Amino acid sequence: MADTKKVTSYVCTVTEEQAEALRILLEGRGWSFSEQPYARWKAVREKTNVVAYNSGKLTVQGGGTADFVMFTLEPEILHTFGFGYGEEPKVPEVIDPHGGVDESGKGDFFGPLCIAGVYADSVTGPKLREIGCCDSKLIKSSRKIMELAAKIRETVGDGWTVVTLGPQAYNRLYAKIGNLNRLLAWGHARVIENLLEKVPTCPRMLSDKFGDERLIQRALLTRGREIRLDQQVRAESDVAVAAASILSREQFLKGMAKLGAELGEELPRGAGPLVLETGRRLVKRYGASVLERCAKQHFKTCNELTGTPVGEDETWK
Repeated sequence: MADTKKVTSYVCTVTEEQAEALRILLEGRGWSFSEQPYARWKAVREKTNVVAYNSGKLTVQGGGTADFVMFTLEPEILHTFGFGYGEEPKVPEVIDPHGGVDESGKGDFFGPLCIAGVYADSVTGPKLREIGCCDSKLIKSSRKIMELAAKIRETVGDGWTVVTLGPQAYNRLYAKIGNLNRLLAWGHARVIENLLEKVPTCPRMLSDKFGDERLIQRALLTRGREIRLDQQVRAESDVAVAAASILSREQFLKGMAKLGAELGEELPRGAGPLVLETGRRLVKRYGASVLERCAKQHFKTCNELTGTPVGEDETWK
């Protein structure tokens, strides 16, 4: 192992998504940010400076360079472990065969609920990481989501699936089930079953934890009950779940664009003041029944727009 104590500078290449993920990480840990020419951002803390350039180059300088690279940059962003080992090759991320499941749209009043699944293994997993798969919430550009989604499908071949519940189907299913977590479990279970149809040898599935772990298990059919199902908080750190989050986000954005074109109104995300303002315009133009075809009616926002009481389930928060 090389002596890393004397290292005061380090340079590597990062994707746009990795640079954004690192910015969010450092911001949460109290680093100070400033602007620098030709750079996305510059962050400083104690004796260490980190600069993410527009070209994709990332530089680390200062007395804390070695510790930063070994204990923050590599394990949490690059997912490699080669710094300090001289000319020895970097240790790649080991990815066992498994499927990842994630959803988009559950916290948005307008638009569909989209749930996706992606299968990754020792071959496709590193490729997914290489093309920039990360939690879709870190990607602010819709165009980038579309580009990554296309690359994901190209990488995994048939190893992906998406279930989309448009507002009308969502509202009918919610009226029948009566609880968002149970509805999500139903959707996740359908995605798992569909993915297993395409990849019968998949031994394990991983999804984000959003409620009682038994909900998805109960909703699974025969094939799904034969594999291992894991649920964890912030599962998007897993490359298969990250890829699924991007595919589900892509379908959600497409659904929002289609609804917006039909209604002649750009539909905002979330459930805040702008959503309420848009909803009022739509109700005034088309009548309250328009919400059934473009919105999730159990949200409190619907009550504010129509005066009709909603159920007590507020798990969408």
